[in-house]
Parts: sequence; structure tokens; C-alpha cells
Amino acid sequence: MRTLATIFSVWFLCLASAFGAEGGYHTLPFDAPVVVDLGFFKITNSMIAMWIVAGVIIFFAQLATRKISLIPSGLQNFAETIVEGLEGFLGGIMGTKLARETFWFFGSVFIFIVFANWMGMFPTVGTVGHYDVAADGTKSDLIPWLRGANADLNTTLGLALAFFALWIYWSVKHNGFGGFLSHIFVYQGEGAGFIKILLYVIFFLVGFLEIVSIMIRPLTLTLRLYGNVYAGENLLELMLQMGGQWFGWLAALPFYFLELLVGLIQALVFTLLTAVFTSLMCHHEEEGEHGH
Repeated sequence: MRTLATIFSVWFLCLASAFGAEGGYHTLPFDAPVVVDLGFFKITNSMIAMWIVAGVIIFFAQLATRKISLIPSGLQNFAETIVEGLEGFLGGIMGTKLARETFWFFGSVFIFIVFANWMGMFPTVGTVGHYDVAADGTKSDLIPWLRGANADLNTTLGLALAFFALWIYWSVKHNGFGGFLSHIFVYQGEGAGFIKILLYVIFFLVGFLEIVSIMIRPLTLTLRLYGNVYAGENLLELMLQMGGQWFGWLAALPFYFLELLVGLIQALVFTLLTAVFTSLMCHHEEEGEHGH
């Protein structure tokens, strides 16, 4: 489903480019426009959206935990259902101990990505803003006050780099620095004689490929999330434009529900991949404890 949505998105982006010169169709710009320029600090519309999403999550968490009871109800029950579901999902991948240790990050990232993706589909996002007026009186294109947070490469790169830094910390914490390198370069299985020596050589050489794979993980995580969200928002915008003033909403409606699903799937994919990367490096410690 995610691949199909991406293919449709790319196709419509190409279609928009073809119509761009004649029909005036436009797409979401790659760079998030600056809404407030303080000189030393520039605030983009995606940053504002990110702060709103974070504020909503914090407000909801405070509201749900304001009056905690042993028998949860209302918002507390809803919040606990989400947390327990995520903890069980991560526990099945990483093991209970590691999932609880790292849940503060993976749980927060999943919830943030879901809310950020869904907020990008609100009717006012990308359509309400202001125009810059030049000295000769000409107006610029509309500068929206809000843009989907994950439709900005800076946001997804920040999430990926934060995970990469924590992944290194957790890996060294659970294995030690020597164990971290040994996990990558040293053969850990059984064997004897020439076969064992050969396996040691092979695993040592493959370790350099693993280092390359580890180094490009932040890039792949960044582009996967950004590309799907950016393409999805472009798809909705193009459907609205191609449907005209009266029927644009009708043309975009099926894709709107598709993007709601894609927004959830992308949060699951990002969380799943990062959890698997962490589990592959750290989970063996818990397995050892179970063995005793």
C-alpha cells in the first residue's frame, strides 16, 4: 500500500510538472518558507507546525494524567491503551527489558510522527498565510503559516540523527566499546579448524560493509519518511487543484483517507526499523539472562 501510494504520488508530481507551464499547477516547495525572520533565528512554517504538535501531545498527556485512578476511565484509559499497546508492540520486537528502557524515545517518536503526519492534512495547513509585497507593489506567492512538519527534510533528519546518536549510546552501554566492535567484525558462532578461520576472515571483511550500512541508516530513515509525507501532501494539493473550485474536495477525498492510513503506516515503519536496529545490537543481553 505504501509503495502504491508513492508511485501514484510520483506520477502526479510528474503530471503537475507537465501542466505547470500551461495550466498554472503548483506543488509544495521543497524548502519550508520562512514565516518569521528574527535575523539570528529564522522560524519556518514547518517549525511552527512541529511546536503545535508537540504542544498538543504535552497538553493531552497532562490532561490524561491529571487525576490518575486505579480504575482508569476517559482520557486516562485512552492514554494507557495507547501506551500499553506500543509497549507490547516494542516488547515483541526488542524484548520486555530493552523495550521499557527505550520506550521513552520510541513511544514518543511514534506518537509525534502520527500526529505530525495527520496535522499536515488539516484544511488550513498550506492554505492560510500571507503574501510578501515588493517595493513595486507586486505580491509573492502565498507563504503558508503552517506546513506538515514531516514534509520538511530538516524535521525527518533531526529524528533520524537523534535515533542514530541514541543507538550508538545504547549499543556501547549494552556491549561496551570492545563488544560493540566485536559485534560488527567478529564471528560469534560455532566452528573449528580452517572453516572457523575462514569465517573469522569473512566476518571481518563484511564488517566494513556493515559500517557503511550503519552510516547510511540516518539518510535512509530521513528520506523514507520525508519522501512519503511530502509526496502525499503534494498528491492532495494536486487533486484539489485538478478538481477545480467546486469538485476539488471530491477528487481529493479518496486520497485523503489513503493518506490518513499512510501517515499511520509511516510512523509504524520508522518506529519498527529503529527498534529492529536497536534490538539487533542490544537484545542478546536479555537473551543471555533468560538462558540463566
